Amino acid sequence: MSEKHKDEITGVETTGHSWDGIRELNNPLPKWWLYTFYASIIWSIAYWVVMPAWPVIWNGQWTYTEGVIGYTNRNSVADELAAVAEGRSEVMREIAQTPLTELAQDPKLSEVALAAGKASFGDNCAPCHGSGAAGGEGFPNLNDDNWLWGGTLDDIHTTLLHGIRWEADEETRLNVMMAFGDLGMLDRKQVSDVAEYVLEISGQEHNAGAAGRGAEIFAQNCVSCHGEDGTGNQMLGAPNLTDAIWLYGGDKATIEQTVSKGRSGVMPAWGGRLDEGTIKSLTLYVHSLGGGE
Repeated sequence: MSEKHKDEITGVETTGHSWDGIRELNNPLPKWWLYTFYASIIWSIAYWVVMPAWPVIWNGQWTYTEGVIGYTNRNSVADELAAVAEGRSEVMREIAQTPLTELAQDPKLSEVALAAGKASFGDNCAPCHGSGAAGGEGFPNLNDDNWLWGGTLDDIHTTLLHGIRWEADEETRLNVMMAFGDLGMLDRKQVSDVAEYVLEISGQEHNAGAAGRGAEIFAQNCVSCHGEDGTGNQMLGAPNLTDAIWLYGGDKATIEQTVSKGRSGVMPAWGGRLDEGTIKSLTLYVHSLGGGE
């Protein structure tokens, strides 16, 4: 049975509840705790009004209440990025206006350009060439000294600016490896023979008889781009076939596929996407990776 009474020891009235002879004291919460609790309630209501808080459906789509001040993390980050860009705008303008050869020889500007180029490479180039610029199948390794279109500062700058086979840019680097098999210019036996010849000039195991026949086919169809000795032509983007560096692979099956099906990989033109200061910074960074000419 519930019966209230005052505790003799503490002088506090009980709640009237008891269990096994133990009575529950009716101790009120401390005032500081109550005031803090009430303040928290008031603060939460004010927060809901001032800051973005509640998910709502508006015009059939989920959105949220923007709050009185309209704060968003996205806007905050955008403001921070704008502040960073403004802080570096002057030096980036100077980089953009400085000729590449002078830029490479200027200690202060080149230091900034290399840092900016490395950051921009990670943002824009790493998805294809890898974070370490080692490339992969169909994507050139930028660390070596083998360049399809040339590795001088001006060559790299032109490639970045206009791209390779980028149809949207009228000044893009344009040349393709023809599909000799698919176009009916060579039959399967001729494709096999010329592949054997490529294996021979690249120092790989090959069939000497087939390679001899392939040499004639090569002279008739391939020397205009790759040269009589197969060492390639940077003006045309034609690779050197006598070394051990292969963009798509150097085994016979892959060589046959290249001769038969052709190759036409694309490098985007960054001239319409990145400012000149960033492109020059990328040029300097790629040139510094170890294989610049």
